[in-house]
Amino acid sequence: MGYTVAEKILKAHLVDGEFKKGSEIGIKIDQTLTQDATGTMAYLEFEAIGINRVKTEKSVAYIDHNTLQSGFENADDHRFIGSVAKKRGVCFSRPGNGICHQVHLERFGIPGKTLIGSDSHTPTGGGLGMIAIGAGGLDVAVAMGGGAYYITYPKIVKVELIGKLSPWVSAKDVILEVLRRLSVKGGVGKIIEYCGEGVKTLSVPERATITNMGAELGATTSIFPSDERTLEFLKTQKREDCYVELKADDDAVYDEELTINLGELEPLVACPHSPDNVKTVKELEGMKIDQVCIGSCTNSSFVDMLKVAYILKGKTVHPDVSLAIAPGSKQVLNLMAQNGALSDVIDAGARILESACGPCIGMGQSPNSAGVSLRTFNRNFLGRSGTKDASVYLLSPETAAISALTGVLTDPRTLGDMPSFALPNEISINDNMVALPSDEEHSDDVEILRGPNIKPYPETAPLSESLTAPVSLKVGDNITTDHIMPAGAKILPLRSNIPEISKYCFTVCDEKFPERAKELGKSIIIGGTNYGQGSSREHAALAPLYLGVKAVIVKSFARIHRANLINAGILPLTFVNESDYDSINEGDELEIKDLRAAVENGDEILVVVNKTKGTKFEVKSELTGRTKEIMLAGGLLDFTREALKK
Repeated sequence: MGYTVAEKILKAHLVDGEFKKGSEIGIKIDQTLTQDATGTMAYLEFEAIGINRVKTEKSVAYIDHNTLQSGFENADDHRFIGSVAKKRGVCFSRPGNGICHQVHLERFGIPGKTLIGSDSHTPTGGGLGMIAIGAGGLDVAVAMGGGAYYITYPKIVKVELIGKLSPWVSAKDVILEVLRRLSVKGGVGKIIEYCGEGVKTLSVPERATITNMGAELGATTSIFPSDERTLEFLKTQKREDCYVELKADDDAVYDEELTINLGELEPLVACPHSPDNVKTVKELEGMKIDQVCIGSCTNSSFVDMLKVAYILKGKTVHPDVSLAIAPGSKQVLNLMAQNGALSDVIDAGARILESACGPCIGMGQSPNSAGVSLRTFNRNFLGRSGTKDASVYLLSPETAAISALTGVLTDPRTLGDMPSFALPNEISINDNMVALPSDEEHSDDVEILRGPNIKPYPETAPLSESLTAPVSLKVGDNITTDHIMPAGAKILPLRSNIPEISKYCFTVCDEKFPERAKELGKSIIIGGTNYGQGSSREHAALAPLYLGVKAVIVKSFARIHRANLINAGILPLTFVNESDYDSINEGDELEIKDLRAAVENGDEILVVVNKTKGTKFEVKSELTGRTKEIMLAGGLLDFTREALKK
């Protein structure tokens, strides 16, 4: 039996565990990336582990999230990350160099390598044929120290692409179609692997759009083969020496299969407030809009910008529409300036933003109240834009650009014939905004610079013998990490200060939660299905940890968030019978007797007593091997420190 592309890379990097479906496996990590919203904590955690220099082939720290400097906090974090990167052996991508995933694709990604990043859209690297996985900052810190990264050997889903995209239909429409079919829960525990003749019609930036937004499926990652189109892209970046061919064996076996005829797709749009709430543009055509934002790590490549510039050239943005464009990297912005595309979009009335995440994470450009915003981004969760009652729609750059001109949602196929858009064969490469680390022999001379907003990792403790605590909050299905730990210009600067940022924990759902949880001292959270979907932000675990949350009992978890809870020493449990969810209310006192002994014994089923109601129900812990030991130790940081001592 042959192997898929994903399996070949995983098998080549296997360092621990049995290589079979459903087993926990540890893989060697070649590269890591961090961004500034998660990076400060990741490097504080790396320091706490006690290792002096990173042991990966390449680690890069990016500044792309918290670039709005309305106070000292973000600037201090950037200074800290820059100094710790120089000292610890990490490349530092300075503010203005671009969005981490766009820059990493251009300058650092290598087919066949493994990459984990403290950002949920790290799977963008799958467009180059990498196993690229989003993870919590602590997992990244461990990997930087040479530790393995652990996942459950996932199912592999084959998505066969046939045919060729029609004019003005794009890669964004491909991934929206996958989301329409599979949903935001459809990729949990799976790797999405693309194959088929249609793959050859897609450039690496187009493939990266698809793998990037595969994060919205809940997938472990998504991946394309490495082929002649990959080599073509690497040659443009003057990195062809990195190329290796990667393809699935003819007799590779997949767990699930899906076929998409590219020629049958039409422009699609994800409606509020979920990326899988997908309809055709035709269904909504004519809807009045207030704002258009083009960019993000999903759709900010040079080719995306060329299409937008072509549509806008010689025209003027509708007077009722605000159009903002954020090129994905300094390289993209330079290319736009050199070929005239930048002038075309400026002449049309676009507002040019810096090469950063910006509006995607609520960092500026919030829509007007009850506004309709069309965005080429990857998420449209309620309130994520910074305006609670805004309606955000996700779509392609082509649809966004034509709609910005008409003032209503418009099908781009009305543009008629489409010219060819491609990266130039020769581009100027300038990595002057990537600061290299110091030589190891001079690292002692580098001072790490810390500002007053930078606070240490929250205190942890080994798992208690038993747990008795009240329910501090009960929430429903599809709770995102934006619900748990909101983003935005007001909150993001506090990412390095857990005591302060915890004051905003779950305030989207209940403004009184932080105060209530702190007063209770210890508590339990109850939730529905797909709890913790969305961003990889470990702050959605660290803030509850600081507020005394000891366990979370839900119907089902999103992969990264469950891992982050374990890393933080918060017990993740799932209902054996989902109907028991209905019997629990906020304020109920729950008890799990002999908890530590049960976890030590590997008991999968635990009994929870609802002391308030005088009832009992069963939950699954599903902690085995390494995750069991991490939980007993009180979290991954404690576990890793003890392992290093041994």
